[in-house]
Amino acid sequence: MLDSDNQNDQNTGAKPEGKRARNRRRRLQQLRDAALPLFVESGIERVTIDDIVQGAGVAKGSFYRYYQDKEDLVDALFAPISEQLLAALDRGRTALAKATAWPETMGAFRQVAFDLAPIVIQQRQIVLLYLQENRAPAVGARRPVRRLAKAISDRALSMTHAARAHGDFHDIDPAVSTLAVIGAVERLAFDFLSDEGLVDNPASAASALVLLILDGLRRR
Repeated sequence: MLDSDNQNDQNTGAKPEGKRARNRRRRLQQLRDAALPLFVESGIERVTIDDIVQGAGVAKGSFYRYYQDKEDLVDALFAPISEQLLAALDRGRTALAKATAWPETMGAFRQVAFDLAPIVIQQRQIVLLYLQENRAPAVGARRPVRRLAKAISDRALSMTHAARAHGDFHDIDPAVSTLAVIGAVERLAFDFLSDEGLVDNPASAASALVLLILDGLRRR
């Protein structure tokens, strides 16, 4: 009898995955699943590889069979969400470059907020880990987090420049307004994910934040 993975391969016409490949994929996920809650609870730097393998229930040698070091594991943890976040910002940049009127500019920023909200909800732990670690020194296993933070800032600044090209914004340093927006978004997300109780609907809160920020930046 075929297992579910190979049954899915047959249904999609894909080449069946071998047992060794399936075991590797599952072990990689096992280590990631063990590491993430430990990182959230104690911070990336304080968690050791011994902690991770103990949580995963595997031998320490197995860790190095699949990951070079802890930084490699952190990089793997953030890879999927990095792709989603940066793609949403890239779409926003494209929409802003095409905008010719204020309603289109508002719509582009609001769409980015709507695109980011489900990522925050569906990837709670990894987003919370990012928010906890993204201002820490870019050393050791934190480097992938800081690389993502830099990529987000660069894309957000590019969005600001695209929006300002239409002459709708006050003459404020784009870097200042970009960093202010990033700070507000991150604080809003942290409030929701850490259960501080001020925000219970991130989608509507994100929409309200867009309105608040753009109303302040708009040239009358």
